[in-house]
Amino acid sequence: MENESLTIEGRNAVLEAFRAGKTIDKIFVLDGCQDGPIRTIVREAKKGDTILSFVAKERLDQMSETGKHQGVVAYAAAYGYAQVEDILNAARKKNEPPFVILLDEIEDPHNLGAIIRTANQAGAHGIIIPKRRAVGLTATAAKASAGAINYTPVAKVTNLVKTMEQLKEEGLWFVCADMDGGVMYGQNLKGPIGLVIGSEGDGVSRLVKEKCDFVTKIPMFGDVDSLNASVAAGVLAYEVVRQRRFAGKL
Repeated sequence: MENESLTIEGRNAVLEAFRAGKTIDKIFVLDGCQDGPIRTIVREAKKGDTILSFVAKERLDQMSETGKHQGVVAYAAAYGYAQVEDILNAARKKNEPPFVILLDEIEDPHNLGAIIRTANQAGAHGIIIPKRRAVGLTATAAKASAGAINYTPVAKVTNLVKTMEQLKEEGLWFVCADMDGGVMYGQNLKGPIGLVIGSEGDGVSRLVKEKCDFVTKIPMFGDVDSLNASVAAGVLAYEVVRQRRFAGKL
């Protein structure tokens, strides 16, 4: 089971999942199959912006847990996703400038869960993740969040760069974590802010980094050159907290 997502097999089961409003992250369909139910599934997948892959029967056989996939296997999120507007509304309800954490291709569900937990404790209003090349709200991520997934909205978007452009129109500015930036203690992390954390291996992608207003880094004095993504998110999130809530008070 892919990252402990809910596996749904069979044409009727997948169609019923769509009708029930379940969030389907990925669908794998037998390549070349064009009958009525499959066409309906493909149409629903495109309508919901679900990742759709056409694969050989051997691939479906490998993914199937029942051996009765009927030419289609789907992976559903363990938890439902929010909308970006839900995150902005959460900030409005608290009468606070938005504090959003954006994750650029985080693939480890434990890291995602840990970041959700930190975001909740740091008072972030929500998290935004991309649809592709990133882990979703799996059971593992939910468990690692220690319950925070029930309180902190997570939105999944097709294009992180376009979402950043839209949020800039709402007054947010963006800072990404990268060793090329200035030390976080000397940078202004107040106001409506989007904190961007890159992937475990490659960091923040070039296009996302170009959309950021500035780059910041965590000072390091050890023998390795980076921190775990969830640890980096925690350190930077609490620097945001310190500057927004405690600057000049400690």
